[in-house]
Amino acid sequence: MLTNMTFKLKTWLKTSHSPTAKWLFRTLKSIAVFDLPLPQFINLAFYKVLSFVRNAYHGLLRVFILTPAFRGRCSHSGKQLYLYGGLPFVTGPLDIALGDHCRISGQTTFSASSHTRQPSLHIGNNVDVGWQTTIAVGTKVIIEDNVRIAGRSNFFGYSGHPIDPEKRANGEADDLNQIGDIILRRDCWLGTNVIVKAGVTIGQNSIIAAGSVVTKSIPNNVIAAGNPATIVRHIDTSSTRTLLEADYA
Repeated sequence: MLTNMTFKLKTWLKTSHSPTAKWLFRTLKSIAVFDLPLPQFINLAFYKVLSFVRNAYHGLLRVFILTPAFRGRCSHSGKQLYLYGGLPFVTGPLDIALGDHCRISGQTTFSASSHTRQPSLHIGNNVDVGWQTTIAVGTKVIIEDNVRIAGRSNFFGYSGHPIDPEKRANGEADDLNQIGDIILRRDCWLGTNVIVKAGVTIGQNSIIAAGSVVTKSIPNNVIAAGNPATIVRHIDTSSTRTLLEADYA
């Protein structure tokens, strides 16, 4: 009721031709956008102090609360786990095993199919899982070493709903043929907003372009893009290694 009264008051102030209403509208607007005209060095000092306090708070929260809590949900977690931006949301009977030196956004979701006896998520060493990524584990999801997953990627090892509309309306689980493994071989890289379907393996060193939908397995050493994702070029790893060796010689 209070919200409705506030809306009516704002509408009256904006539309009324009354001098009093117009004056009151201008006054309230001036108050709403009031700003302190401080010197730049003071503004900078405020920013640095606030940034220090905020970073210190989030750092302590991450080290002493969020990381130990997430480790408690994992069956195994390696050294130097770095969570940023919160605590990942985990649902279902999912077994999670993490390698060393993993970086995982706290704005991620890990879920498990109710059809599977022991769904598992295995993440290798030196893996990045980006912001707002969703990993829905049907049977198992394996992410090998050095994999990079950009933000808002989605892995659908299960769909969450059956194809039959009556079963879907009744809240029944997926059909078994909608469930499958997802495997990301070492050193592959997925761009932003990539979708990976059940039964897909992405090959070693391969790159999936942003926004792609991967419905079939991708071989090693290629760049794939599109919906559905198809190979657009091959990666010459021998020349890449030669360049790297020359750079660091």
